[in-house]
Amino acid sequence: MESLIGTPTDQAPANPAATDDVLAAQPVGYWCGLAHTAVTRHLRDAMAKIDVTQPQYWVLNRVNGGPTAPSREEVVAQLTHLADGPYEIARVVDQLLHRAWLRIDDGRRLHLTDAGEAARARLRELATEVRAVVHKGISDEEYVAALKVLRKMVANVEGDGTAGHSF
Repeated sequence: MESLIGTPTDQAPANPAATDDVLAAQPVGYWCGLAHTAVTRHLRDAMAKIDVTQPQYWVLNRVNGGPTAPSREEVVAQLTHLADGPYEIARVVDQLLHRAWLRIDDGRRLHLTDAGEAARARLRELATEVRAVVHKGISDEEYVAALKVLRKMVANVEGDGTAGHSF
């Protein structure tokens, strides 16, 4: 493997004040983590103002989003990887049942109530508003390019399990 030390892609310490000419040496994990934290906090703060959580939005979307109504177990299995812990999604389902935003039919399938659909629609509007703030000054082309780069980086390290480890 050819050494990259001293090249423009040599790894530099994370620096929030890095100038454009040294950004190529900045650690992607730092910047992805910083972006994730800032965007998630902004979204969750906006949702908190209307007494809703991001996991509640995930559940409302999942219950609404399939060709057939999901069971509680299906929702939990499909969303737990996004949650802060293994029991969070089950608790959210209980919260939404208590709020009467979800109901369970005789077949143990979850459905949105009218109030749940109204909340989901309002949250979708809010998420669109938050997206506009996050994307301010960023063209769709720039956004797509950034995501393609991130997707490629993920493939580089997860692809066949050999990328990045030749030592």
